[in-house]
Amino acid sequence: MAMENSDAVNMDPDTDLLSDEELEREAEGFKEQGNAFYVKKDYAEAFNYYTKAIDMCPKNASYYGNRAATLMMLCRYREALEDSQQAVRLDSNFVKGHLREGKCHLLLGNAMAASRCFQRVLELEPDNSQVQQELKNAESILEYERMAEIGFEKRDFRMVVFCMDRALESASACHRFKILKAECLALLGRYPEAQSVASDILRMDSTNADALYVRGLCLYYEDCIDKAVQFFVQALRMAPDHDKARLACRNAKSLKAKKEEGNKAFKEGNFEAACELYSEALTIDPNNIKTNAKLYCNRATVGSKLKKLEQAIEDCTKAIKLDETYIKAYLRRAQCYMDTEQYEEAVRDYEKVYQTEKTKEHKHLLKNAQLELKKSKRKDYYKVLGVDKHATEDEIKKAYRKRALLHHPDRHSGASPEVQKEEEKKFKEVGEAFSVLSDPKKKSRYDSGQDLEDDGMNMGDFDANNIFKAFFGGSGGFSFEASGPGNFFFQFG
Repeated sequence: MAMENSDAVNMDPDTDLLSDEELEREAEGFKEQGNAFYVKKDYAEAFNYYTKAIDMCPKNASYYGNRAATLMMLCRYREALEDSQQAVRLDSNFVKGHLREGKCHLLLGNAMAASRCFQRVLELEPDNSQVQQELKNAESILEYERMAEIGFEKRDFRMVVFCMDRALESASACHRFKILKAECLALLGRYPEAQSVASDILRMDSTNADALYVRGLCLYYEDCIDKAVQFFVQALRMAPDHDKARLACRNAKSLKAKKEEGNKAFKEGNFEAACELYSEALTIDPNNIKTNAKLYCNRATVGSKLKKLEQAIEDCTKAIKLDETYIKAYLRRAQCYMDTEQYEEAVRDYEKVYQTEKTKEHKHLLKNAQLELKKSKRKDYYKVLGVDKHATEDEIKKAYRKRALLHHPDRHSGASPEVQKEEEKKFKEVGEAFSVLSDPKKKSRYDSGQDLEDDGMNMGDFDANNIFKAFFGGSGGFSFEASGPGNFFFQFG
């Protein structure tokens, strides 16, 4: 153990000539000085004087006990444990020695060893209330360890974190508990907290393989795979048999390789192969939330290229479930909703995006989706005529001719009243659609989502029969005549 004032600690050559009684008296003096510094909470100086006392009389259990108490105050629990064990080896009935040994075991997370020490104290002092409480603390830690083990097997990582937090209240210096907590925090996606715990341990022990593994795990789950591999390799260098580090390192390399293969296939336009490769990558490690979210989004992009829009929407939803902050997945899903005319869903996604990132591009996308939603709530005149939204003037005229003849009331004069009413309604809608789409001004306003009632364009003012007559050029009467069962022809009078 390092000590200050090393010249003062080294015994003067003349001390070899001192008697045992004189050595003990001088050692007691050092102990008293150590006690004085301990009372003043100057534990570093107390440690130095207790060490001088031990050097004078290395067979005195109480000196080791005092130095153990000082080391505990300095949070140097492993050294304190060694002094406590030496104290009880020198004096098996030294109650404070057994108590401190148990306390050190407890702080370091060895509850079984702590319980044995506390039981020994109870043998010596059955009514010791302090040790009775410490024994309960040890039993609680054992129970929390048991619960944490079950929780980890069931992948109930929140339960493990809870148990480790409770255990660390009594075992604050236990690296094993801290590492388990940090690993579960990483598995829960709470990377900054996990990193903080691992970093604290590495500051005290830079070669701690478990802490290096957790640091790598956090980077791996944050999709920083190259850096993660470096930590896994370092952990394996410190502990070649570290199974978790080896598995994580292998998964990280496999995941990166498979994802890059998928990206390469996508860039080459081989979408089926890209889809298969992304699917394979998704099976490598279900715990890697961020990378898997990106893989789902990538597969959704492939799905949209393959016109498998519902599958693409499903993949985007899976990506968002894994990472609710993943803007790219919201944008991809919104576009798929637009392409499948699910405008309300598209507006919802674009609103989410714009709330998160208020850019001009996102504002434009949102406004466009809102416009399409508004347009979708009106009659779809293109659908009424059965034409595409980019139909030419001639295509619109041909469609009107076909639909107007199909639904003209005279053609259905012999049908039931219900059928006549339905066909008359359709005939009117066809005329209404044609009156809008054949007029460049009305069509422009309709396509831009504006209300046609503005500027006096009242759609209730037209007569479908007048439009029909004007279109077919008939100034006189007209009729449908049967030429055979189910066959009609139109004739102007």
